[in-house]
Amino acid sequence: MKTTKFVAATEFKAHCLALLEEVRQTRQRLLVTRHGKPVVEISPYKAGSSEQPNPLKGSILFEGDVLSPIAEKWDGAP
Repeated sequence: MKTTKFVAATEFKAHCLALLEEVRQTRQRLLVTRHGKPVVEISPYKAGSSEQPNPLKGSILFEGDVLSPIAEKWDGAP
């Protein structure tokens, strides 16, 4: 596992493209800090990692028209 490189936000702003290219070439993560506290982590792209599985896929049931009134009478008495 590669180590993480830390860089201040002001340095990242000044050298953004060069730092991104460094991440691409070295495959080393970059942690941008502000006032010494982590703000964002930039990691190398992994092919296929951008497509997240849909956790709700297949969980929705189609029940027809849910907006129109139904023909059944409801007894609302306690």
